[in-house]
Amino acid sequence: MLTARKLRGENIAEYLLYMWQVEDMLRAAHFEISVVRSAIIDAYPVGEAEKAEMEKWYSELIDMMRIEGVMEKGHLQINRNVLIQLTDLHLQLLASTKYPEYGAEFYRTLPFIVELRAKSGEEKAGELETCFNALYGVLMMRLQGREISEDTQKAMKQISRFVAMLASFFRKDKEKPLFEKED
Repeated sequence: MLTARKLRGENIAEYLLYMWQVEDMLRAAHFEISVVRSAIIDAYPVGEAEKAEMEKWYSELIDMMRIEGVMEKGHLQINRNVLIQLTDLHLQLLASTKYPEYGAEFYRTLPFIVELRAKSGEEKAGELETCFNALYGVLMMRLQGREISEDTQKAMKQISRFVAMLASFFRKDKEKPLFEKED
């Protein structure tokens, strides 16, 4: 909760990846708040009031995962909404002549996205979802100590650069809208 709050304001891409990791952690804990408490909450160096707030946050996420039917796989609607917001901004940036550097970075990344889609069979996934799936997959591989091929590292470097640029534009857009909002 504390990490999520901090990341949400600083880097939306890291926030989304973190939230996906939280979803998987809750699955690994079999949605048992007592396991979450002992494995995560109790280890945090915060007071009891903050720990109670954290427990409430995790419990609410567990409830949402049950209600939304994403206990085995998939993502919470709150996380899908972040991806939708990022996609909306992505499309606005691509359509705009004000930010040519964004389009250029995207088109440098696109061959990697196409290749990843072909390898993973996620033809229906949007470009950004493919990027986030790849970043999350590599994150999990690193956590498991698995080897990452040179080609994958090259792709991830470009995808990371692109997603970081999008996250930066997202933060700037939240501070001061980059585009006029239509009614």
